[in-house]
Amino acid sequence: MGLPALEFSDCYLDSPQFRERLKSHELELDKTNKFIKELIKDGKALVQSLNNMSSAKRKFAESLNEFKFQCIGDAETDDEICIARSLQEFAGVLKNLEDERTRMIENASDVLITPLERFRKEQIGAAKEARKKYDKETEKYCSVLEKHLNLSSKKKESHLLEADTQVDHVRQHFYEVSLEYVFKVQEVQERKMFEFVEPLLAFLQGLFTFYHHGYELAKDFSHFKTELTISIQNTRNRFEGTRSEVECLMKKMKENPDEHKTISPHTMQGYLFVQEKRSFVSTWVKHYCTYQREPKRVTIVLFDQKSGGKVGEEETFILKSCTRRKSDSIEKRFCFDVEAVDRPGVITMQALSEEDRRLWMEAMDGREPVYNLNRDNQSEGTAQLDSIGFNIIKKFIHAVETRGINEQGLYRIAGVSSRVQKLLGLLMDSKTSPEVDVDSAAEWEIKTVTSALKHYLRMLPGPLMTYQFQRSFIKAAKLDNQEARISEIHSIIHRLPEKNRQMLDLLMKHLANVANNHQENLMTVANLGVVFGPTLLRPQEETVAAIMDIKFQNIVVEILIENHEKIFNSVPESAAVQPNLQLNSRRRSAECKPPSCSERPLTLFHTTPTIDKPEKRNRVLNSSAESILTNISVNSISTPQPNLNSLICSDSDLETVVAKQSRPNSLLNPKSRSSIPTSPVSLSPTSPRSPSWPMFSAPSSPVPASSTSSDSSPVSPTLRKARALYACKAEHGSELSFIAGTIFDNVHPSREPGWLEGMLEGKTGLIPENYVEFL
Repeated sequence: MGLPALEFSDCYLDSPQFRERLKSHELELDKTNKFIKELIKDGKALVQSLNNMSSAKRKFAESLNEFKFQCIGDAETDDEICIARSLQEFAGVLKNLEDERTRMIENASDVLITPLERFRKEQIGAAKEARKKYDKETEKYCSVLEKHLNLSSKKKESHLLEADTQVDHVRQHFYEVSLEYVFKVQEVQERKMFEFVEPLLAFLQGLFTFYHHGYELAKDFSHFKTELTISIQNTRNRFEGTRSEVECLMKKMKENPDEHKTISPHTMQGYLFVQEKRSFVSTWVKHYCTYQREPKRVTIVLFDQKSGGKVGEEETFILKSCTRRKSDSIEKRFCFDVEAVDRPGVITMQALSEEDRRLWMEAMDGREPVYNLNRDNQSEGTAQLDSIGFNIIKKFIHAVETRGINEQGLYRIAGVSSRVQKLLGLLMDSKTSPEVDVDSAAEWEIKTVTSALKHYLRMLPGPLMTYQFQRSFIKAAKLDNQEARISEIHSIIHRLPEKNRQMLDLLMKHLANVANNHQENLMTVANLGVVFGPTLLRPQEETVAAIMDIKFQNIVVEILIENHEKIFNSVPESAAVQPNLQLNSRRRSAECKPPSCSERPLTLFHTTPTIDKPEKRNRVLNSSAESILTNISVNSISTPQPNLNSLICSDSDLETVVAKQSRPNSLLNPKSRSSIPTSPVSLSPTSPRSPSWPMFSAPSSPVPASSTSSDSSPVSPTLRKARALYACKAEHGSELSFIAGTIFDNVHPSREPGWLEGMLEGKTGLIPENYVEFL
């Protein structure tokens, strides 16, 4: 396993686990710094002493052979593997050259020593300075916070407000320093992959020119040298893209950290000061606390950032009650009392602020927890995979292939935003679409057309390769064997919704044509992967780990382009689902193999139930209001409901909605985008190939028509019984574990796409939609 990714959101929690992950990065940087220092020393000895050339070269080679790169993430690309293997390759070359030690080394300082010293001074040195600043700010923040919390509540209000403002300022500065330090640490870890290896490659190249007897060895090395150069360049290009994304995420975190907090399995977590009573005196000890509302379990761990991150023993108890502590009953501020089921007495805790205490109180007294939505609107555009959408994409492709296939920087050079918006607006409006001539070079530049194509794909309600299978594609790209990657991606492609696969097939054929002309347009398969990877496989949650996986998204697109004929024109050998699979064929015995993990819904969205306003509900459904009115009662649209998941339609009704849905004709108001997908709904909702709907999920089997034809009341979920077709082990506290044949009660659609909610042995939880059949 490589180094763990450091999430910016963890800087605000500053948890013990975050400190441990940060420490592993610091140790790796220290190890790299020591190794570079030793390497520079060895290189100088090599230049200064020809008499000791043999021993110096062997030591240098041994140092290279012993060092191992640690990459961020749980897998490496072929380029990173090549770079990591390069040090061992270099060591082997040096050992072979030792037998031919008849030449002198020239220019070693310029090509080897200076770049390594510059990297060590400018990069690792900067990281060390950032570390000192971070440790200093940690000490300052903790000291100020403790001093602040020790203020008596009997002080003047103005004095307390001034103290609150001061500690908020110090806290904000500490968070900013923490974010900058984490950013710098990860930047240096990524930079060393190319800035460290590249000087070594140049040094070896210099050696080859002076070693006559090493000529044959140099020829043998040339192939790996070419591969490594490409790998370094690819890694550098990916680094530039990744760095800009991570920097953008860091800036977002600085501007509004609350909107980018990581969704946690804990209802509430953070630091609390716990009162420990001893004879004649009481002390307040800092603990990191977590609370889970479902089992009412509180976990506290003794931890203080100032003490070097030493973690105490973990204590766990079940919450009985939580009571706010009045300020006149205790000198400390922000206090509340907690009673445990399995231990006597009252535990008094002190929060970090009044707002922090309010959040802990809301979580512990059973109120609805406040979760942060990663995406306020799952529907990201008005674009749809319908006949209009296919016609638009075909027009774009035809224009590119007839008059711009050889244009340099195709798809990489962006068009003028206003022109792109205008072109899309005209094509998506049924009134103006026939009048638009995309093939007109005088009116529409190629860069406008290519930017419009990419923008249309980004406007789809979800990525073309779907959120559901995003992780599956990434896992496939991380496989060691190229044939295994192609086979797994081939299999996943044929589990995509039909419209998505058709559009992807159309796009990949076109990109293959673009790549075939790379001598003129300079757009190789790798370049096209960089351009289209984040568009076709964008993740649902924007995190550092997701950004680090961009390189694997690019690999998936490269494989699709290079193998599009095989992938899209043949059925994978391991395919278990036929194209025209009917509902009844889904009812198999309990002994059958269950769907793979990639077919299960991948992400849980913790949402706060809100009451939609009528005008907001109408705005969400404005693009398909006429067709929906023919299937669902007017009340279900105009009357506020807890959420859109209460809308349940039968398969035939959904197909009618999709077939009759009208498209919006304006791109100017992104809030008016339709959230109902226009791709045809599969006749087998329980099939693993069924698409997950962006805003609500269809029931797992057809609902009687009466459930959608009522004219007098809004549609409500129907509680039914269901039987498990396969065994399933829960991977989350909100899921149910069960074996094949288990009967569930009160089964109804969940807010989570691709999941149902049901009851088993008195416990209510989530069930994978494609694991059950309704009775």
